[in-house]
Amino acid sequence: MFIDEAKIRVKAGDGGNGCMAFRREKFVPRGGPSGGDGGHGGDILMSSSLSHNTLVHFRFNPEHKSGRGQHGMGSNMSGHAGDPAILQVPIGTLVYDEDTGELLHDFTHPNETIVVARGGRGGRGNQHFATSTHQAPREHELGRAGEERHLRLELRLLADAGLVGYPNVGKSTLISRLSAARPKIANYAFTTLEPNLGVVSVGEYPHQQSFTIADLPGLIEGAHLGAGLGVQFLKHIERTSVIVHLVDVSDASGRPDPVEDFRVITEELASFDKALAKRPTILVASKADVANPDKLKKLTAFAKRRKLPFYLISAVTGEGIDALKYAIAAAVAEHRPLSIETEPAEPVKLKPAYPPPAPSARRSRR
Repeated sequence: MFIDEAKIRVKAGDGGNGCMAFRREKFVPRGGPSGGDGGHGGDILMSSSLSHNTLVHFRFNPEHKSGRGQHGMGSNMSGHAGDPAILQVPIGTLVYDEDTGELLHDFTHPNETIVVARGGRGGRGNQHFATSTHQAPREHELGRAGEERHLRLELRLLADAGLVGYPNVGKSTLISRLSAARPKIANYAFTTLEPNLGVVSVGEYPHQQSFTIADLPGLIEGAHLGAGLGVQFLKHIERTSVIVHLVDVSDASGRPDPVEDFRVITEELASFDKALAKRPTILVASKADVANPDKLKKLTAFAKRRKLPFYLISAVTGEGIDALKYAIAAAVAEHRPLSIETEPAEPVKLKPAYPPPAPSARRSRR
């Protein structure tokens, strides 16, 4: 099950209360105050993991809490700090504050760790209130409440190349030929109901290179307005370095003009994000084994006028697959961002969601 959005509530642990106590030992006649401090509440941390590729583990578990700090004890013993909670998310996850809409963090590297909710500070025991004129204090602080936040998680695939085009143009068949991915393939529109991700290897060891490719489903005219499935998955193409645009040049599609097909899908991408219109694009004429010569000629001339890299393929017979694979690899190598680091990053503390309540001192009654 591919889940790319989730809403969760996180509640960091409350701090423990400070203790009010006095030393009463046989040989310590003036022991004085000995109340220990309360322990700090546990933080809620979020970390990017290579072991997860969807947000499905948040679908049925939207509430997450960390341990609260223990109360202080006598003999100047501090309470135990609360255990932190670590939430694992896939790389490519964006974390938003649901209440304000603010983007808190974008996980683009593995092993990134941030604090999304801070635990409350523990209260001070009565030992801290002793002075020369107030030697038997009965005041002690209450622990602060931990932060509480409502978060919205949004996953965007980190693929080097994205396959786009009308439904049933051969995107799923192509990704199955290029990689080990095995998406559902059938002869009807909207066969693919979720993005498929595959890893493509190019070259021979030790000079072998690889890139990731995503099959994005449901793009039709009006996709950016909610038509079809495009509005649900268009966001996944924003992170791709190269767009591979498939156009059906056979008569099976029922659409007479392949150039118009290219124009419609390109306008949908630009309507969703203007930067996508400037993304490097490879134009691919699919279903070469049953191609209409007039459509192929028209699309070839269009690619030449627009100076677009153009390839004719047949995912069924394998024609042109190797040439296209190497062309995508070269385009990805040219436009791919700097390689990501795999070393764990230092935790980044976010600003509090709201000012924590001021600690209150309370006087014990006898």
